[in-house]
Amino acid sequence: MAVPLLDLKAQHATIRDDVVAALMAVVDQQAFILGDPVGQLECSVAGLSQVKFAIGCANGTDAILLALRALGVGQGDEVITTPFTFFATGGAIHNAGARPVFVDIDPRTYNIEPANVTPAITARTKAVIAVDLFGQMAAIEQVKAAAKGLPVIEDAAQSIGASRMVDGRKVMAGEAAAIGTFSFFPSKNLGGYGDGGMMVTQDEGLFEALMKLRTHGSRRTYYHEIVGYNSRLDALQAAVLRAKLPHLESWSAARRRNASYYDAAFADVPEVGTPFVDPANTSIYNQYTIRVGQRDALQAHLKEQGIGSNVYYPLPLHLQPCFAYLGYNEGQCPEAERAAREVLSLPVFPELTTAQLDEVIAAVRGFFGR
Repeated sequence: MAVPLLDLKAQHATIRDDVVAALMAVVDQQAFILGDPVGQLECSVAGLSQVKFAIGCANGTDAILLALRALGVGQGDEVITTPFTFFATGGAIHNAGARPVFVDIDPRTYNIEPANVTPAITARTKAVIAVDLFGQMAAIEQVKAAAKGLPVIEDAAQSIGASRMVDGRKVMAGEAAAIGTFSFFPSKNLGGYGDGGMMVTQDEGLFEALMKLRTHGSRRTYYHEIVGYNSRLDALQAAVLRAKLPHLESWSAARRRNASYYDAAFADVPEVGTPFVDPANTSIYNQYTIRVGQRDALQAHLKEQGIGSNVYYPLPLHLQPCFAYLGYNEGQCPEAERAAREVLSLPVFPELTTAQLDEVIAAVRGFFGR
């Protein structure tokens, strides 16, 4: 039995009528840019994230870029972040005119190691970006403490709806940072039918700045206080996301059940390192990522068996050719580099059947002769 890494058709089949109705409502209104669906989605995401303000934008990459701009990051500044993340995190820093400063990760969670942040701060440091990788929040309170008063952006592209217990209180992804950023890329737990993104904040001044930045620096039509961007979330995507949002919690719970099923099945396979979830965290498992010493051989074996898998990410950002100008060498972020050699993500989407899970498990166990 073939098992894909992700099956969006299976999800669509369960919500098709609601999504089509939502889309047709926008088509009938013929109002496609911003408008009521976007405002309603912003209110819903703000509520979910326990923040005062949410601002839709064109995609998750723009969300980071606009967040940096709103914080005044520009030419000559430095921004500290992790090298083990999707390219957009580092690319947005570069495109804001700043210099990415990469620090190594916690090898258990793959998130930025807070203890590495403070030593990297210089007079030029303007902000820190913590990434919530694979659906698990970074230790945001520890990163903020290590940042020594610098603003922290939480790149929560993979973690909408995830939470973390901080001082006895449940903190949602995006809530505790100066600005949190989300992506609605189709493969995300809450994915659109195209690109989309959102920024969240508790700060009214940052809210106003982000609202201007997404619409060419304007809050009043044809009057531009700053030079901004054309980065608006369109009404069709907002309608899709609003139709899907009521299902997000149950979808994430199903991913956690699938992850637990895998954990139990691989418990007696010492060659397979199953995901570590910080006890303070509730992960939404955007990915179920194992560590194996024979990663490439295992992936080839799974492909032969018809099992989908992927490597997130095969080359850390500090070693990417486009960042050669930064002067990093192999060995400077050893945990990120080791993770890039060992990680492999398996199917974990909510609609997986028990038979499909068993197929994946049998293929992995079979590779190790179990």
